[in-house]
Amino acid sequence: MATTNGKNTASIGFEQQIWAAADILRGNMDAAEYKHVVLGLIFLKYISDKFEARYC
Repeated sequence: MATTNGKNTASIGFEQQIWAAADILRGNMDAAEYKHVVLGLIFLKYISDKFEARYC
């Protein structure tokens, strides 16, 4: 894997196809609507970390 200043610069070759598929699946969703998804994921990560710290 090629690295430059500690950053991964490896290319898997199908990034454009994945990006295009994500654009199609997203449809006409406004970018501001993503905040609900992102905040939900951050909350789930926080709860998961707290649960693991307490019960594992």
